[in-house]
This record gives sequence, C-alpha cells and structure tokens, in this order.
Amino acid sequence: MADTVQGTPYCVKCKAKTAPMTLTVEVNEKTQRRSGKGTCPTCGTKVNLILGKA
Repeated sequence: MADTVQGTPYCVKCKAKTAPMTLTVEVNEKTQRRSGKGTCPTCGTKVNLILGKA
C-alpha cells in the first residue's frame, strides 16, 4: 500500500515548480527519509519532493 501526499515539486528539466499534484511516497531504507515521486505534467520527466523522516 503506497501513501500519497499533496505537494508542489520542482522539475529540473523545466526549471520551475510544477502545479500542486498528488505524489506517491517512498521511504529510503538506508536513511529513513521519505520522498514524493511523480511526473511533470509539462514535459513528462520524473519529479521528486523530499519530505521529512519516516
């Protein structure tokens, strides 16, 4: 079961913040950090939003 979060990630390819969107939350096992992952609606590149500790 994947958690979701609302956020405004930064797209490196477009060099701009994207519109607020729903992101899938993944936890890094090594550092226990959460990150939201999604797709840029403008160019289709993967975008990330770093969240707090798990």
